[in-house]
Amino acid sequence: MQAADDAVTVVQKQEPLLIWDGLAPGETVVSFGDPLPPRDSDVPTITRVEKVRTPSIDAFVPENPNGTAVVILPGGGFKVVVPDLEGSEAAAWLNRLGITVFVLRYRTNEVTPINESNFLRPLQDSQRAVRWVRFNAKRWKLNPDRVGVLGFSAGGQVASILHTSHEDAAYEPIDDIDKISFRPDFSLLIYPWNVLPQNSESLLPELQFRKGLPPAFIVHTSDDNSSAAGAAMIYIGLKKMGVPAELHIYENGGHGYGVRPRPNSNIGSWTDRATEWLARRSDTNSIALNEQ
Repeated sequence: MQAADDAVTVVQKQEPLLIWDGLAPGETVVSFGDPLPPRDSDVPTITRVEKVRTPSIDAFVPENPNGTAVVILPGGGFKVVVPDLEGSEAAAWLNRLGITVFVLRYRTNEVTPINESNFLRPLQDSQRAVRWVRFNAKRWKLNPDRVGVLGFSAGGQVASILHTSHEDAAYEPIDDIDKISFRPDFSLLIYPWNVLPQNSESLLPELQFRKGLPPAFIVHTSDDNSSAAGAAMIYIGLKKMGVPAELHIYENGGHGYGVRPRPNSNIGSWTDRATEWLARRSDTNSIALNEQ
C-alpha cells in the first residue's frame, strides 16, 4: 500500500473551506470541532473530531486532475467525524486516479434534539457540499456532471440516503448554490452503518429506490455488527429498479477499516475492486480516470 500522503496536495489546512454562508441551519455558534485525545490502540493514529457546529471541507487535488470529483463523508457514529482513516487516506487513493477529493467535516450530534434524526444535519451538510462543489467547478477545473460521493459507516448511511434522495433538499434554499442539484453522479457506499435498523426487516424509510438513480458500488463484511444484510438490501433495491450497482460482501474484516488492510482478511483489496468499477464507469463518461 502506498503512503497515505503519496501524490496528494492538501489545498488547505489552516483556513477551512466553508460550505455555508454564515451559520449552518439550526446552529447558533461557530465551532470547527475539537480533536479527541488519540487512543493507544490506534496504529496508525486515528483522528476523531467532536463538537462540529460549523461544517467545512478539506480539499485534496491530484497532480493531474481529470475533472472528476468525489465528496467523502467520513464515519464516526455521528458523535465524531474521522477525517483521516475515512477521509484523507481514501483521498490519496482517489488522487492517484486523478480524482479531486473534498473531505467533509459535517456536524456532529451533541445538540441534536431528541425528535430529530441523527443523520439530518449531516445530510443537510452533504447536500450542500455536493452543490458547493458543482457551484465551484470552474475554480477546481471540474466537470459538474462528474461529482460523486464516498461514504464510510455513518457517512455511508448519509450517502445512501443522499444517493436515493428526490430533488427536495433537507433544508430551505438560501442562495444560488441551492439552485444546483445535490444528487451525486455515482456513489461508493462503504460499510454503511445501520441502514437496516436493529430488529427491523426494512431499510430506513428515507431510502427510496426508483428508476434513473446513479450507479453505486457497495462494500460490507459479513462479520460487521452494523449488518451486511442492509448493504445487500440496498443492492437489491437498486437492482429491482434497473440501476447499475455492484456489491462486495467480504467474509471478515469487521468495521471501520477505511482503506487499511486487516489481519487475516482480504478487505484491504476493496479499493482495487472499486478502481475497476470506476474505470468501467469511464465508458459512459460519468467518471474519468487517469491511468495508474
